[in-house]
This record gives sequence, structure tokens and C-alpha cells, in this order.
Amino acid sequence: MKKITQSEIVMEYFKNHPLRDIKHPEVVDWVTQEYKKRTGEIFRDPDRQIRKLHQQGLLIKVAKGVYRFDTNLVQSKNLQDFSEKQKKEILARDNYRCVMCGRGLKDGVELHVDHIKPKDQGGEATIENGQTLCSIHNFQKKNYNQTETGKKMFIRLYEKAKSIDDIQTMNFCAEILDVFERNNINGHIEWKK
Repeated sequence: MKKITQSEIVMEYFKNHPLRDIKHPEVVDWVTQEYKKRTGEIFRDPDRQIRKLHQQGLLIKVAKGVYRFDTNLVQSKNLQDFSEKQKKEILARDNYRCVMCGRGLKDGVELHVDHIKPKDQGGEATIENGQTLCSIHNFQKKNYNQTETGKKMFIRLYEKAKSIDDIQTMNFCAEILDVFERNNINGHIEWKK
């Protein structure tokens, strides 16, 4: 008898509960108990497995910690990765530097080629949808959406410029942050002038 994998047991739970918004704790409780019962082993990180299945396009993220399995939507997803040739072209176009902070390999920073529109939201593997990010900004983008990351970056830059009386940079950041506020983009992130 073939031993069940961790991803198979997670998918089993979601397939048995299709079209239902399911919170992490419910899935985690069942899969850890069921995996132990069937294999005698401990399922160490079910949250990571759920996120991985979402990144592969097999689960739909409804909200933070809430996922759904919908056969129709999952089957229609065509997740694309960049080819090695595309990665090289994107890195060269961006001068081998993170488009957020400007740091690169010469600074000892690990670089990633990232989908601007995430592939699990239909973003295609095209040169135009690619960007170079350092590992830190790639991680931040995955945890915040890109506009949140951008707004926070300009707030930090504004605060730094203010601390050294750099009026020109303060004015530059203020103009950009005003655009965020006028368009009600990420209004939950407060910027204090």
C-alpha cells in the first residue's frame, strides 16, 4: 500500500469539502490527526503545505488563513513560471538590481525574478509581467500586496529624509504619498506628515 503524502491528505480534506471557505485550524486539526493515524508520523507544518497547494493553484485563498477548493476554477488555472531565458532577460533589463531598493548581487543580495501580477491571480510569465526583487522585497510582496509594500517604503524614506532635514527627498515622498491618499490606496496604512 502506497503511503499517503502530506499534500495528498490536505487535498483529500478540501476535496471532501468543495466550495466551502475553510479556516486553517479546521484543516490543520483534521490533517494532523488523520496523518498520524494513517502513517504513525507527525505532520510538522500543515500550514506550509496549505500555502504551497495554494501557490500551485490547487486551492483558492479567500482571505488570510481561509482557503477553498473549487474544481472548476482550479482546473482552469494555468500557472506559468519564467523560463531561464526570460529570467536572464528580466534581470538584465533591471540591471541586476532590486526594483524596490536598488541593491543587487554586488551588494551581496540574493535576487529573484518575480511576477508583478502573481501567477495565482492569472499573472502570465511574460517579460512585461516580470521584475527583479531582492529576497527581502520578494518576501514582503508575498506578505503584503505590492501597493502596501510601496507605500510603506515611501513612508520609511520620508521619515529618514525628515530625520536628516533632506527637504528635496521629503517633498518627493510627500508627492507620492499624497497620490496614495487622493486615490484611497491602502488607506489603512497611516502616514503622518
